[in-house]
Amino acid sequence: MSSTLLHLVPVRSRQAKEFVRTWHRHHPPPAGQIFSVGAADKDGVLRAVAIVGRPVARHLDDGVTLEVTRTASDGTRNANSLLYGASWRAAKALGYRRLITFTQEGESGASLRGAGWHLIARRPPRAGWHTVSRPRTGHGNDHVARFLWQAPDPTPTVPCNAPAAQLTGPE
Repeated sequence: MSSTLLHLVPVRSRQAKEFVRTWHRHHPPPAGQIFSVGAADKDGVLRAVAIVGRPVARHLDDGVTLEVTRTASDGTRNANSLLYGASWRAAKALGYRRLITFTQEGESGASLRGAGWHLIARRPPRAGWHTVSRPRTGHGNDHVARFLWQAPDPTPTVPCNAPAAQLTGPE
């Protein structure tokens, strides 16, 4: 698809989930979310969405971390990078200190690198999410290695009583 000028648009949960059902390559929409955001072209056509929620892995759900649980795009260039950047800005504005996401083996991570995200861990393939204590249905992506990405560190904050030179920076 050719380069299209995109802008951010608010997207309701139902609309984001429907977009994911239509365009995502291998996952259904997530069950819940904290917020979602979309990218639209100059005519207002929705080209991509990001859904952000609590981390799926319980040990990462520390109250200050969110996870981009899905992005989906119709193939418009740079749409996912725009959404990863916007998701991080929104999460920071809501008081969160960390935003993560996972990619699967075979996905390049180009949109994440384009948004300044960092690869921080490789997770080996797992047999699946189903356990006796937590029965789950497979979604066709078991036995696939995953990669954990993190949004760039937030800009350090300056205390309210900081000298003016700290607020304006060097000349």
